[in-house]
Amino acid sequence: METYLEVLNREAEQIVKDIGIPPCPMILTKLMQEMRGDEPDFAKLGKLIGGDVSLAASMLKTVNSPFYGLSSKATSVPQAIALLGLRHVAELVTRLLLRQAFPGGTSELMDEFWDTSSRIAQISALLVRHFKHVNRDALQTFGLFRDCGMLAMMQKFKNYEPVFADAERRGDASVTAREDLRYAVNHAWVGYQMAKTWLLPDGVCLAVLSHHDYTELQTNGAAIPIESLQHIALTLAAESIFVKQELGVTSAEWDLGSAFALHQMGITQADLDEIAVTITSELAAQQH
Repeated sequence: METYLEVLNREAEQIVKDIGIPPCPMILTKLMQEMRGDEPDFAKLGKLIGGDVSLAASMLKTVNSPFYGLSSKATSVPQAIALLGLRHVAELVTRLLLRQAFPGGTSELMDEFWDTSSRIAQISALLVRHFKHVNRDALQTFGLFRDCGMLAMMQKFKNYEPVFADAERRGDASVTAREDLRYAVNHAWVGYQMAKTWLLPDGVCLAVLSHHDYTELQTNGAAIPIESLQHIALTLAAESIFVKQELGVTSAEWDLGSAFALHQMGITQADLDEIAVTITSELAAQQH
């Protein structure tokens, strides 16, 4: 006989199927297959990515952005692969394909999602410099996939109201708990299923699934890879900095998860506030 939890999980999986998660693009499947070979063929990988003009252009634009800080600009896909390395290229291509799977401009909500996500990702890229031993590419991938379940739920449920980074929601109930009550599924679960479908590393998938479960993360964090905990904590901190900059107040989500995040990062709120001042200055300099 199925347990109550097993029934809920089975029903949630069916709802996820009904929602219609974008399938893993064929180009990503081929890329992963080639990379997992004993001797990946760089030329074949370059031809594979270069065959998608839009993807190749987006890849070069991103690789040559200040985030990567390359001493010389990449002028071709093979050169970008050589400069970044296979693992970084795979994570970058995955992020770019996700954007294509949910094209912006189809609605104001999706535009807001991408704008907010990109702003938080920008802050994350600056924040991670203050911490050692963090895989920044994997962090960026998690940051993009963290709330991608919202995009799928926007397309499925006409009355779905995604909760972006803001300071308006209060109370002890988590975003995912409220979604479970209303839709019988939540964006973290949908995002987790999509991350698995898109062949993301297990650590990123678990982080997507658990990123609102702060109590569970604090009490049973040992069951989750340290990299996953780092991703959740750093991205939450980046979100809090974003909200502080935009609205001048403390993020409601930070109220719920700050104890976990600060502990995981090994800093105090005063330390984060000091780092935030530096990041704000760096962002202002980038705009001039």
